[in-house]
Amino acid sequence: MPRPRVLTVCNQKGGVGKTTTAINLGAALAERDLKVLLVDCDPQANATSGLGISSKNLPASIYDVVVLGQPLAEVTVPLNHIPGMTLVPSTVGLAGAELELAELPLRESRLRLALDGLADYDYVLLDTPPSLGLLTVNCLVAADSMMIPLQCEYYALEGLALLTHTQALVRQSLNPALRLAGIVLTLFDPRTVLSSQVVAEVRRQFGEQAFSTVIPRSVRVSEAPSHGLPITQYDPTGRGAIAYRALAEELLMRDSLVAA
Repeated sequence: MPRPRVLTVCNQKGGVGKTTTAINLGAALAERDLKVLLVDCDPQANATSGLGISSKNLPASIYDVVVLGQPLAEVTVPLNHIPGMTLVPSTVGLAGAELELAELPLRESRLRLALDGLADYDYVLLDTPPSLGLLTVNCLVAADSMMIPLQCEYYALEGLALLTHTQALVRQSLNPALRLAGIVLTLFDPRTVLSSQVVAEVRRQFGEQAFSTVIPRSVRVSEAPSHGLPITQYDPTGRGAIAYRALAEELLMRDSLVAA
C-alpha cells in the first residue's frame, strides 16, 4: 500500500478556521471512501473535542508519540460515528512538549519518524497549534504539503510572510519536498465589502495558490464541534458542508496533478 499524503493545516494566527478546516476537510475526504487520519498536535485539543472525544482520561495522546516515542498505531482512536476517519488525540499535557522537545534528539523530526511506514491511510491531516514553535515545525517536517487557512477579515494577510518564511527555512534544511497545497479563504461573509476585498487581494497576490473554494461564515459550522460532529454530518446539505466537499475535491485534483 502506498504511503499516505501528509497535509499540515497551519497558521500561527488563531481564529482563522484552522481546526475547523482540518476536521471538516478530513470528514469530506472520508465521505469519498478515503481513509483519513487526523493528528491533533494542538495542546488546546479542539480537534479532539470537536470530534466528540473527551481529552480527559485518555490512555495516550500525541504527546506520548512525539515526546516518549510511543508507536503512533497504539494511540489512534477510531471515530465510529465518522466512517473512514481515525484520530490521534491531543491533551493539555502537550502544552509542555515544546520545552521537552528542545532537549530531545531529532527534535524537529519526531513526528515524521512516527509516521514513517504508516500505510493504512490515504491522507494524514496534521492540525497545528497557533504558533511557529517546535510542534508546528514537527508538522511541517512530517508533511508533503501545507494548507494555510486565511480568514476574510482585516489583518488577514498579517503574519503570512512569517509563515511562508518558516516554510522556506524548513524546505532549506529539514524537508526539501514541502510544498504549499494552497491558501483557503475562510469565514467569508458575502454581506460585507471587506470579505470580498480580502478575497480579491489574496487572489491578486497569490493567484492559483489560493483555492477557488471559499469557506463561508456559518452558524451551523460553528455549532458542529459542540455536538462532536463534522459539518458534513451536522448539517449535510448546508453551505458549510457543500464548501468543504468542494475543497476536498479541489485538493484531490491538485494532488493528482502533483502525482502526475
